[in-house]
Amino acid sequence: MAQRLNDAPKRMLTEQVFADLRDAIMRGEFTPGQALKPQELATKHGVSLVVVREALVRAVGEGIADRLPNRGFAVPEFSDQRWQEIAEARRTIEPEVLRMAIERGDLDWEARVRAAHHRLSRTPMHVPEEGEHFSEAWSRAHRDFHRALLEGCGNAVLLDTFDRMWVASELARRWSLNRNPLRDLVAEHRRLEELALARDADAAGQALCEHLTLTAAGLTGD
Repeated sequence: MAQRLNDAPKRMLTEQVFADLRDAIMRGEFTPGQALKPQELATKHGVSLVVVREALVRAVGEGIADRLPNRGFAVPEFSDQRWQEIAEARRTIEPEVLRMAIERGDLDWEARVRAAHHRLSRTPMHVPEEGEHFSEAWSRAHRDFHRALLEGCGNAVLLDTFDRMWVASELARRWSLNRNPLRDLVAEHRRLEELALARDADAAGQALCEHLTLTAAGLTGD
């Protein structure tokens, strides 16, 4: 028991360093391929190397850092192939999880989907002070809506898989130009909500697959 109590502060520090590192990478403070040096990060955050290394290992697991043989840690390189592989994984997994959610979801799930879509539809995609990319508030609402759609599946392992893939694909979006400004994301998300709540699993799964395909094309210009 004493050992567990002693470990608690280290876990909290690791969580804090990981969260700060994740946010810094998402904000573009580190460039694609840039080294993540444990000693520099430890000095910056005023923590031990053990804490930093644990945070970096978690970042690798979340898809926002790479562990390179004999070279330490680095931000992922910008790679069309990498993002297409992530997109392929999402197109393979998420429509099936949505089908499960539609089959298993209860009224509380329906309410969460409605609420998440309402917030997304009312949140500005772009704000002047944040430049050409999607706003932070919209990005959070976007993630919450997509996760709400899937939460009815009731499978924590699948939802954890979604969380990891989402972070990796969100990083791709942050680094990519908005190459399809005419795309009607509002209509796409409204259709996903409508089909999910109509309990049309086949149409909803197909709509989600098409939605993810358009996102993948936007990341690479295909």
